[in-house]
Amino acid sequence: MSSPAESLAPADVDAIVAMALSDHVPFDTIAAEYGLAEKDVKALMRATLKPASYRRWRARVRRFSDRREHYK
Repeated sequence: MSSPAESLAPADVDAIVAMALSDHVPFDTIAAEYGLAEKDVKALMRATLKPASYRRWRARVRRFSDRREHYK
């Protein structure tokens, strides 16, 4: 079974990565605009970013979500 991210245009992938890297765009906004669930965004980021960059991004998202009720 293919994921929804596989059918995205390269420009859309770039936009989603930029949105996900932003501290000001929650996963809900990405889901509303592109139809990707949080797990799909994480899978896309894992496939797109270098391994160390992905780990740093996930750590940052976890750290901020622990401190803020409404974050990503």
